[in-house]
Amino acid sequence: MLGISYEGATAVITTVGAGLRSFEVDGVPYVETFGPDEKPPMSAGAVLVPWPNRTAGASWVLDGVRQRLEVTEPARGNAIHGLVRRRPWSVVEHTGSLVSLQTLIEPQAGWPAALRVTVSYALDDHGLTVTHGVNNVGDVATPFGVGTHPYPRAGRASTDSCTLTLAATTVLPLDVERMVPSGPAVPVDGTEFDFRSGRLLDGVRLDTPFGGCEPAADGLVHHSLVAGDGTGVEVWADPAFRWVQVFTPDSYPGRGRVVAVEPMTCPPDALNSGTDLIRIAPGESWGARWGIRPLVAPGS
Repeated sequence: MLGISYEGATAVITTVGAGLRSFEVDGVPYVETFGPDEKPPMSAGAVLVPWPNRTAGASWVLDGVRQRLEVTEPARGNAIHGLVRRRPWSVVEHTGSLVSLQTLIEPQAGWPAALRVTVSYALDDHGLTVTHGVNNVGDVATPFGVGTHPYPRAGRASTDSCTLTLAATTVLPLDVERMVPSGPAVPVDGTEFDFRSGRLLDGVRLDTPFGGCEPAADGLVHHSLVAGDGTGVEVWADPAFRWVQVFTPDSYPGRGRVVAVEPMTCPPDALNSGTDLIRIAPGESWGARWGIRPLVAPGS
């Protein structure tokens, strides 16, 4: 575990998976956490590269050649959450308020490209910023996607007392048996999936990919979780993260109901659909950011 701090803010990052284990400001938690000797429950805080969410049937095609990944979701026959969340990462830099880590995805069954993957966590006056990088260090051009799996929390407020607001304009229908897309994304207008003006989470059940996440005037995508007193937490992202998966499990250890708000550069099963995949040639690099910041009550 690697700790960083800045004034009253602290964060802890794992060396296996390079995931976010905790983020607090003045002792108030802004993500769901887990113990130092525990595996991340329900992929909490995980980094999801070179694809987020699921690849249907653990199979996809690259340049006409069928690639067969390990089936890591046996009940549904899918490959889930990429290749790096259970890998050891090495530390590139670790200062008081910043930690950077890297790992190498080597060519393997189902994934013929070599990618150097980096992630940096930094604390400052605005909260926590997470910067992802991917560098193609092999000789095969490849598409890929990046995602992350935080469970933001509005301080000590219960999940069901909070209002969720999303920047998403579309929702992706799913085959609920396999949890992979069953059709193209559709507008959220006039549906139960329209969270642009905020909805109370009490009674809401989601394991849902949303798309069309539109940047605000500052050029960033903003999602938020706000308690009844106006305090809360924001998950922001660069426009590259135009998708977000929202998951509301009832059984997070020690907390019960929680909500994951997962920025993604592409939707589930993008390796097969091609939707919003990033293609990277040998020698090329890519990077983008997202982050978490506390929200204070108006007038406070």
